[in-house]
Amino acid sequence: MYAQKFFSEDETQRLVELRRDLHRHPELSWKEERTAQRLEEALRSFGVTEIRRVAGTGVVARIPGRDRSRSPVAIRGDIDALPIQEATDLPFASETPGVMHACGHDVHATWAVGAAMLLAKQPARSDVIIVLQPAEEVGNGAPAIIASGALDGVKAIFGGHVDRRFPVGQVVAQAGPLAASADAFSIEVIGKGAHGARPHEGIDPIVAAASIIGALQTIVSRRLDPGVAAIVTIGSIHGGSAPNVIPERVQLTGTLRAMVPEVRAALHREVSSVATSVAAAHGATAKVNIERGPPPVVNTEREAGWAREAAERVLGEGNVVPFGVTNLGGEDFACYLERMPGCFLRIGAREEGGSPAPAHSPRFVAAEESIFVGAAVLAECAREAAERVTDGT
Repeated sequence: MYAQKFFSEDETQRLVELRRDLHRHPELSWKEERTAQRLEEALRSFGVTEIRRVAGTGVVARIPGRDRSRSPVAIRGDIDALPIQEATDLPFASETPGVMHACGHDVHATWAVGAAMLLAKQPARSDVIIVLQPAEEVGNGAPAIIASGALDGVKAIFGGHVDRRFPVGQVVAQAGPLAASADAFSIEVIGKGAHGARPHEGIDPIVAAASIIGALQTIVSRRLDPGVAAIVTIGSIHGGSAPNVIPERVQLTGTLRAMVPEVRAALHREVSSVATSVAAAHGATAKVNIERGPPPVVNTEREAGWAREAAERVLGEGNVVPFGVTNLGGEDFACYLERMPGCFLRIGAREEGGSPAPAHSPRFVAAEESIFVGAAVLAECAREAAERVTDGT
């Protein structure tokens, strides 16, 4: 349906083949060499000539606009896969053991190429930069693209993510927070080793760690406003080597998620305070390290409005829908939004009769038709922004 609306039969087939090839040959963050080469070839096959490699495995293309003196706008698609063993039984399932496109980046990369093709045929008023970004899954691909200078001078940026909670043909384009900050933390609890039969001769870091884990859960339930969204999750515990030995150290790792900067800062303070205080109460010591990941995704009002208008032109009135959930997932598109205005969309990827399925699952599959919706909507977002932005804003 959507493929026939925006693409010729030949173009449709080539985009489907590209997506399936990327899905069949997934590559992890910063290892996307074959992926980058394949995407360069696809862009050239659609007549795009201004292409360069940046940030190692990133690919950036520039699609000429009608007035090349104007500042450009940008579209971003991400390209890396996840360390997951695929269990979809697709005829084009991953051929790389333990690696899978379980988050739809094969579709994101393909729709970015499709958007480039549409913009080459029907140019925007200004140039459009197509960014095929590596390493979104580890949260540092976007900063590398920014550091490369590839987006210098860009006035607005748009991107999207497949979402099986919505059927193909529906799009979320709304202002405000859309995804959370995603920070990692580790806590080393240091005690004093002893024989398991004589615990009074040592300081048990396992007992201290257990108390820390319980106390950390009170940060969200008792230290934050109940109306704000936040998460403190412990993801791993490592300590001890034998059932009759009290170890010297225990290592905890986890993730912190928040939708607004103030809550993010509060989580950092509280985790450090709780861990050190509870450890001290047990006679132990806690060393806390917090690594900042991507900030929250916060769509700007003006650009989200442009995206809604663009999506309604492409899909028809009533198909731009509210998100309706609080999403504590992380997304390094947020790093672009700290530098320039823009909008990150959720693009329906559930086939007719299909059921919702979580990303990062070994059975995750984005409906193929979402390629064409994503390409057409993002291309139209770029056209709308190119008409509306003015140099100096």
